[in-house]
Amino acid sequence: MRAAILEGPAAIHIGEAERPEPGPGQVRIRLEGCGVCASNVEPWEGQPWSTFPGAPGGLGHEGWGVVDAVGQGVADIAPGDRVAALSERSFAQYDVADAGRVAKLPPQLDGQPFPGEPLGCAFNIFRRSDIRAGQTVAIIGIGFLGAVLTKLASDAGARVIAISRRQESLDLARRYGAAETIPMDDHWAIIDAVKALTSEQMCERVIECVGKQWPLDLAGELIGFGGRLVVAGYHQDGPRQVNMQNWNWKGIDVISAHERDPHVQMRGLREAVDAVASGRIDPAPLYSHRYALDELGEALAATRDKPQGFVKALVMFS
Repeated sequence: MRAAILEGPAAIHIGEAERPEPGPGQVRIRLEGCGVCASNVEPWEGQPWSTFPGAPGGLGHEGWGVVDAVGQGVADIAPGDRVAALSERSFAQYDVADAGRVAKLPPQLDGQPFPGEPLGCAFNIFRRSDIRAGQTVAIIGIGFLGAVLTKLASDAGARVIAISRRQESLDLARRYGAAETIPMDDHWAIIDAVKALTSEQMCERVIECVGKQWPLDLAGELIGFGGRLVVAGYHQDGPRQVNMQNWNWKGIDVISAHERDPHVQMRGLREAVDAVASGRIDPAPLYSHRYALDELGEALAATRDKPQGFVKALVMFS
Protein backbone atom coordinates (compact mmCIF):
# COMPACT_ATOMS: atom_id res chain seq x y z
CA MET A 1 0.00 0.00 0.00
CA ARG A 2 0.99 3.64 -0.30
CA ALA A 3 1.58 5.36 3.01
CA ALA A 4 2.94 8.62 4.39
CA ILE A 5 6.12 8.24 6.42
CA LEU A 6 7.46 11.10 8.52
CA GLU A 7 11.21 10.90 7.92
CA GLY A 8 12.26 14.06 9.75
CA PRO A 9 10.98 17.51 10.75
CA ALA A 10 8.53 18.62 8.03
CA ALA A 11 9.84 15.82 5.78
CA ILE A 12 7.15 13.42 4.62
CA HIS A 13 7.85 10.63 2.14
CA ILE A 14 5.01 8.88 0.35
CA GLY A 15 6.20 5.35 -0.28
CA GLU A 16 5.28 1.70 -0.34
CA ALA A 17 4.61 -0.12 2.93
CA GLU A 18 3.34 -3.55 3.80
CA ARG A 19 -0.43 -3.69 3.95
CA PRO A 20 -1.46 -4.51 7.54
CA GLU A 21 -3.34 -7.70 8.35
CA PRO A 22 -6.10 -7.68 10.98
CA GLY A 23 -5.36 -9.71 14.07
CA PRO A 24 -7.92 -11.37 16.32
CA GLY A 25 -10.70 -8.92 17.17
CA GLN A 26 -9.54 -6.43 14.53
CA VAL A 27 -10.79 -5.16 11.18
CA ARG A 28 -8.89 -3.75 8.22
CA ILE A 29 -10.23 -0.62 6.57
CA ARG A 30 -9.65 0.49 3.00
CA LEU A 31 -9.58 4.19 3.72
CA GLU A 32 -11.60 6.75 1.81
CA GLY A 33 -10.05 9.65 3.68
CA CYS A 34 -8.53 10.97 6.88
CA GLY A 35 -8.88 14.33 8.53
CA VAL A 36 -5.85 16.44 9.40
CA CYS A 37 -5.79 17.42 13.08
CA ALA A 38 -4.15 20.53 14.49
CA SER A 39 -2.38 18.20 16.90
CA ASN A 40 -0.52 16.76 13.88
CA VAL A 41 1.34 20.01 13.28
CA GLU A 42 3.81 19.98 16.14
CA PRO A 43 4.90 16.34 15.68
CA TRP A 44 5.22 17.03 11.95
CA GLU A 45 7.46 20.01 12.62
CA GLY A 46 9.50 17.94 15.09
CA GLN A 47 9.71 18.04 18.86
CA PRO A 48 12.76 17.46 21.08
CA TRP A 49 11.55 13.97 21.93
CA SER A 50 10.70 13.01 18.33
CA THR A 51 12.23 9.93 16.72
CA PHE A 52 12.34 9.19 13.01
CA PRO A 53 11.22 7.62 10.81
CA GLY A 54 7.66 7.39 12.00
CA ALA A 55 5.34 4.48 11.40
CA PRO A 56 3.72 4.22 7.94
CA GLY A 57 0.50 6.18 8.06
CA GLY A 58 1.42 7.62 11.45
CA LEU A 59 -0.21 10.84 12.71
CA GLY A 60 -3.43 9.93 10.87
CA HIS A 61 -6.16 9.28 13.43
CA GLU A 62 -9.32 10.64 11.77
CA GLY A 63 -9.93 7.96 9.16
CA TRP A 64 -13.05 6.51 7.60
CA GLY A 65 -13.61 3.97 4.87
CA VAL A 66 -14.84 0.48 4.03
CA VAL A 67 -13.95 -2.70 5.91
CA ASP A 68 -12.26 -5.15 3.56
CA ALA A 69 -11.07 -7.87 5.97
CA VAL A 70 -11.84 -8.98 9.52
CA GLY A 71 -9.83 -10.96 12.02
CA GLN A 72 -10.78 -13.99 14.03
CA GLY A 73 -13.64 -13.49 16.46
CA VAL A 74 -15.19 -10.44 14.78
CA ALA A 75 -18.92 -11.06 14.46
CA ASP A 76 -20.75 -7.74 14.18
CA ILE A 77 -18.68 -6.08 11.45
CA ALA A 78 -18.29 -7.52 7.96
CA PRO A 79 -16.39 -6.69 4.78
CA GLY A 80 -18.30 -4.02 2.91
CA ASP A 81 -19.38 -2.12 6.03
CA ARG A 82 -18.59 1.57 5.84
CA VAL A 83 -17.13 2.79 9.13
CA ALA A 84 -15.38 5.57 10.99
CA ALA A 85 -12.44 4.36 13.06
CA LEU A 86 -10.47 5.36 16.11
CA SER A 87 -7.08 4.20 14.86
CA GLU A 88 -3.61 5.68 14.56
CA ARG A 89 -2.08 5.06 11.11
CA SER A 90 -4.64 6.37 8.68
CA PHE A 91 -2.44 8.49 6.43
CA ALA A 92 -2.21 5.36 4.30
CA GLN A 93 -4.45 3.39 1.98
CA TYR A 94 -5.25 0.82 4.69
CA ASP A 95 -5.37 0.80 8.47
CA VAL A 96 -6.39 -1.72 11.12
CA ALA A 97 -8.49 -1.05 14.19
CA ASP A 98 -9.96 -3.03 17.03
CA ALA A 99 -13.53 -3.98 16.17
CA GLY A 100 -14.70 -2.14 19.29
CA ARG A 101 -13.07 1.04 17.99
CA VAL A 102 -15.10 1.44 14.82
CA ALA A 103 -18.62 2.75 14.27
CA LYS A 104 -20.75 1.77 11.31
CA LEU A 105 -21.90 4.65 9.13
CA PRO A 106 -25.59 4.51 8.13
CA PRO A 107 -26.83 4.93 4.55
CA GLN A 108 -27.70 8.58 5.21
CA LEU A 109 -23.95 9.28 5.27
CA ASP A 110 -23.11 7.50 2.01
CA GLY A 111 -20.72 9.55 -0.07
CA GLN A 112 -20.02 12.00 2.76
CA PRO A 113 -16.64 12.42 4.44
CA PHE A 114 -16.76 11.43 8.09
CA PRO A 115 -13.66 12.14 10.21
CA GLY A 116 -15.19 10.52 13.24
CA GLU A 117 -12.52 11.14 15.85
CA PRO A 118 -12.80 14.96 16.00
CA LEU A 119 -16.57 14.84 15.74
CA GLY A 120 -16.69 12.40 18.62
CA CYS A 121 -14.31 14.63 20.58
CA ALA A 122 -16.68 17.56 20.16
CA PHE A 123 -19.59 15.59 21.59
CA ASN A 124 -17.51 14.37 24.53
CA ILE A 125 -16.27 17.89 25.26
CA PHE A 126 -19.84 19.17 25.11
CA ARG A 127 -20.94 16.56 27.64
CA ARG A 128 -18.10 17.40 30.01
CA SER A 129 -18.95 21.10 29.70
CA ASP A 130 -22.40 20.54 31.24
CA ILE A 131 -23.92 23.41 29.28
CA ARG A 132 -27.47 24.35 30.17
CA ALA A 133 -30.12 26.62 28.72
CA GLY A 134 -29.73 30.23 29.73
CA GLN A 135 -26.01 30.08 30.42
CA THR A 136 -23.45 32.33 28.77
CA VAL A 137 -20.69 30.28 27.18
CA ALA A 138 -17.46 31.74 25.80
CA ILE A 139 -15.70 29.61 23.18
CA ILE A 140 -12.11 30.65 22.54
CA GLY A 141 -10.84 29.60 19.13
CA ILE A 142 -13.29 28.96 16.30
CA GLY A 143 -11.89 26.30 14.05
CA PHE A 144 -13.51 22.95 13.36
CA LEU A 145 -13.90 22.03 17.02
CA GLY A 146 -15.00 25.48 18.13
CA ALA A 147 -17.60 25.70 15.38
CA VAL A 148 -19.14 22.32 16.25
CA LEU A 149 -19.21 23.24 19.95
CA THR A 150 -20.83 26.57 19.08
CA LYS A 151 -23.63 24.70 17.34
CA LEU A 152 -24.10 22.22 20.19
CA ALA A 153 -24.07 24.92 22.87
CA SER A 154 -26.43 27.26 21.06
CA ASP A 155 -28.82 24.39 20.31
CA ALA A 156 -28.80 23.64 24.04
CA GLY A 157 -30.14 27.13 24.69
CA ALA A 158 -26.93 28.83 25.78
CA ARG A 159 -25.81 32.26 24.66
CA VAL A 160 -22.48 31.71 22.92
CA ILE A 161 -19.77 34.36 22.79
CA ALA A 162 -17.28 33.31 20.11
CA ILE A 163 -13.73 34.63 20.33
CA SER A 164 -11.26 34.09 17.50
CA ARG A 165 -8.48 35.79 15.55
CA ARG A 166 -9.91 35.90 12.04
CA GLN A 167 -13.06 37.69 10.96
CA GLU A 168 -14.03 34.76 8.77
CA SER A 169 -13.88 32.51 11.85
CA LEU A 170 -16.20 34.87 13.71
CA ASP A 171 -18.56 34.87 10.71
CA LEU A 172 -18.49 31.07 10.79
CA ALA A 173 -19.37 31.11 14.48
CA ARG A 174 -22.40 33.28 13.72
CA ARG A 175 -23.54 30.77 11.11
CA TYR A 176 -23.26 28.00 13.70
CA GLY A 177 -25.30 29.88 16.27
CA ALA A 178 -23.07 32.32 18.17
CA ALA A 179 -25.00 35.24 19.63
CA GLU A 180 -21.94 37.46 20.03
CA THR A 181 -18.45 37.57 18.52
CA ILE A 182 -15.26 39.24 19.73
CA PRO A 183 -11.99 39.55 17.80
CA MET A 184 -9.13 37.82 19.60
CA ASP A 185 -6.62 40.64 19.31
CA ASP A 186 -6.33 42.47 22.65
CA HIS A 187 -6.41 40.67 25.99
CA TRP A 188 -7.92 43.45 28.06
CA ALA A 189 -10.31 44.60 25.36
CA ILE A 190 -11.76 41.06 25.21
CA ILE A 191 -12.21 40.99 28.97
CA ASP A 192 -13.91 44.40 28.92
CA ALA A 193 -16.21 43.28 26.10
CA VAL A 194 -17.29 40.17 28.01
CA LYS A 195 -17.82 42.24 31.14
CA ALA A 196 -20.12 44.52 29.16
CA LEU A 197 -22.03 41.60 27.65
CA THR A 198 -22.53 39.88 31.01
CA SER A 199 -23.09 42.87 33.33
CA GLU A 200 -19.65 42.01 34.79
CA GLN A 201 -20.80 38.52 35.85
CA MET A 202 -18.60 36.87 33.20
CA CYS A 203 -19.40 33.39 31.83
CA GLU A 204 -20.80 30.28 33.45
CA ARG A 205 -18.80 28.20 30.97
CA VAL A 206 -15.62 28.90 29.02
CA ILE A 207 -14.22 26.40 26.50
CA GLU A 208 -10.63 26.93 25.39
CA CYS A 209 -10.08 25.34 21.96
CA VAL A 210 -6.66 26.66 20.93
CA GLY A 211 -4.03 24.81 22.94
CA LYS A 212 -1.75 27.79 23.64
CA GLN A 213 -0.81 29.74 26.77
CA TRP A 214 -2.55 33.04 26.03
CA PRO A 215 -6.00 31.53 25.29
CA LEU A 216 -5.71 29.53 28.51
CA ASP A 217 -4.87 32.74 30.41
CA LEU A 218 -7.82 34.44 28.76
CA ALA A 219 -10.16 31.59 29.69
CA GLY A 220 -9.29 32.07 33.36
CA GLU A 221 -10.23 35.74 33.14
CA LEU A 222 -13.55 35.15 31.37
CA ILE A 223 -14.90 32.48 33.68
CA GLY A 224 -17.29 33.65 36.36
CA PHE A 225 -17.48 32.68 40.02
CA GLY A 226 -18.33 29.00 40.41
CA GLY A 227 -18.13 28.44 36.67
CA ARG A 228 -16.58 25.64 34.65
CA LEU A 229 -13.44 26.17 32.58
CA VAL A 230 -13.09 23.45 29.96
CA VAL A 231 -9.71 22.80 28.35
CA ALA A 232 -10.45 21.42 24.89
CA GLY A 233 -7.28 22.70 23.19
CA TYR A 234 -4.49 20.14 22.93
CA HIS A 235 -1.52 21.50 24.89
CA GLN A 236 1.42 19.42 23.68
CA ASP A 237 4.33 21.83 23.22
CA GLY A 238 5.45 22.13 26.85
CA PRO A 239 4.29 23.09 30.35
CA ARG A 240 1.70 25.74 31.06
CA GLN A 241 1.37 28.26 33.88
CA VAL A 242 -1.99 29.22 35.32
CA ASN A 243 -3.12 31.98 37.65
CA MET A 244 -4.02 29.70 40.53
CA GLN A 245 -4.83 32.65 42.79
CA ASN A 246 -7.51 33.70 40.31
CA TRP A 247 -8.83 30.13 39.93
CA ASN A 248 -8.92 29.67 43.72
CA TRP A 249 -10.65 32.99 44.27
CA LYS A 250 -13.36 32.20 41.75
CA GLY A 251 -13.93 28.65 43.03
CA ILE A 252 -14.15 27.25 39.52
CA ASP A 253 -14.21 23.72 38.17
CA VAL A 254 -11.46 23.00 35.64
CA ILE A 255 -12.05 20.16 33.20
CA SER A 256 -9.47 18.62 30.91
CA ALA A 257 -11.87 17.29 28.30
CA HIS A 258 -9.57 14.90 26.46
CA GLU A 259 -11.12 11.51 26.99
CA ARG A 260 -8.89 8.43 27.17
CA ASP A 261 -11.45 5.81 28.15
CA PRO A 262 -12.19 3.87 24.92
CA HIS A 263 -15.83 3.39 25.90
CA VAL A 264 -16.30 7.13 26.39
CA GLN A 265 -14.54 7.88 23.11
CA MET A 266 -16.84 5.47 21.29
CA ARG A 267 -19.92 6.97 22.95
CA GLY A 268 -18.97 10.36 21.55
CA LEU A 269 -18.33 8.90 18.11
CA ARG A 270 -21.71 7.15 18.03
CA GLU A 271 -23.46 10.34 19.17
CA ALA A 272 -21.74 12.21 16.34
CA VAL A 273 -22.80 9.60 13.79
CA ASP A 274 -26.42 9.88 14.93
CA ALA A 275 -26.37 13.69 14.98
CA VAL A 276 -24.94 14.07 11.48
CA ALA A 277 -27.09 11.29 10.00
CA SER A 278 -30.25 12.89 11.44
CA GLY A 279 -29.32 16.34 10.14
CA ARG A 280 -29.06 17.82 13.61
CA ILE A 281 -25.60 19.07 12.76
CA ASP A 282 -24.01 19.59 9.34
CA PRO A 283 -20.20 19.59 9.44
CA ALA A 284 -19.82 19.59 5.64
CA PRO A 285 -19.15 23.36 5.35
CA LEU A 286 -16.22 22.92 7.76
CA TYR A 287 -14.33 20.60 5.39
CA SER A 288 -12.78 23.53 3.58
CA HIS A 289 -9.67 22.01 1.96
CA ARG A 290 -9.06 18.61 0.37
CA TYR A 291 -5.74 17.06 -0.57
CA ALA A 292 -4.38 13.88 -2.07
CA LEU A 293 -2.03 11.73 0.01
CA ASP A 294 0.91 13.08 -2.01
CA GLU A 295 -0.06 16.55 -0.76
CA LEU A 296 -0.07 15.72 2.95
CA GLY A 297 2.77 18.16 3.62
CA GLU A 298 0.71 20.93 2.04
CA ALA A 299 -2.30 19.90 4.13
CA LEU A 300 -0.26 20.10 7.33
CA ALA A 301 1.18 23.49 6.35
CA ALA A 302 -2.33 24.80 5.68
CA THR A 303 -3.50 23.48 9.04
CA ARG A 304 -0.68 25.45 10.65
CA ASP A 305 -0.89 28.63 8.55
CA LYS A 306 -4.68 28.93 8.08
CA PRO A 307 -4.93 30.31 4.52
CA GLN A 308 -8.00 32.27 3.48
CA GLY A 309 -11.15 30.26 4.06
CA PHE A 310 -9.42 27.44 5.93
CA VAL A 311 -11.27 25.47 8.59
CA LYS A 312 -10.29 21.81 8.22
CA ALA A 313 -8.24 19.76 5.76
CA LEU A 314 -9.11 16.27 4.59
CA VAL A 315 -6.73 13.87 2.87
CA MET A 316 -8.81 11.93 0.35
CA PHE A 317 -8.02 8.51 -1.09
CA SER A 318 -11.06 8.13 -3.31
